[in-house]
Amino acid sequence: MFARSDSRRQPSPPSHLDSQLDAVLVGGREPVKVRIADYDPDWPGRFSVERQRVSAALGALALRVEHIGSTAVPELASKPIIDILVEVDRPEDVSLYQGPLESAGYHLRVREPGHLMFRTPERDVHLHLWKVGGAEAGDYLALRDWLRTHREDRSLYERTKLALAERDWPDMNYYAEAKGQVIAEIMARARSRA
Repeated sequence: MFARSDSRRQPSPPSHLDSQLDAVLVGGREPVKVRIADYDPDWPGRFSVERQRVSAALGALALRVEHIGSTAVPELASKPIIDILVEVDRPEDVSLYQGPLESAGYHLRVREPGHLMFRTPERDVHLHLWKVGGAEAGDYLALRDWLRTHREDRSLYERTKLALAERDWPDMNYYAEAKGQVIAEIMARARSRA
C-alpha cells in the first residue's frame, strides 16, 4: 500500500487517506516519528488508573471499558500509548461525552461516523468510543485476545511495527493504515479458528 522509501523520507500515503483524515481529525494531521518500546509490565496498571478516570467521568454512559491495542498484549513491543475501548450507546452524539471527558483531561481528536477518539494532552492515552456490541469493538477485542495466545502472530505483528517505525509519518493514522494488511492476515487466521 505504501511505497518503499528511505527511512529519512516521508512515505507516500494513499491519496484517499488525506481527504478522509481531513474530514475526521480535530486539529489536522500531525507529523510523527513512531517510537516502539519493549513491553512494560506497568502498562496494565496504567490502564487500571485510566479506566477509573473514564468510568468516573462517564458513569453509566460507559457500558464497557477494555484495555486494547499492543500495550494490552504481554510480551509485545508497542508505542507507549494506552489504548482503551469504551463501548457506548450513541458514539455519534459527541455532546454526551465531550464535556465529561474534557473535564477529566481528555481532548477530542477524531470524530467520524460511529467513532470518537479522545486523548490526553501528553498523547499517551487514547480513548476509542465505539457502539456497544459493534463489529469494530469486537475486532479490537478479538485481535487483542488472539495476539495474547498466538506467539507467531505476535512476533509477525511486532516485526511489522518495528519496520514501519523506522519511517517518518505525516500522521499516526498513516502508520496505522500501513499495518492494515498484516492485521487483516492475522484476523483472518483468528476468525478461521474461532
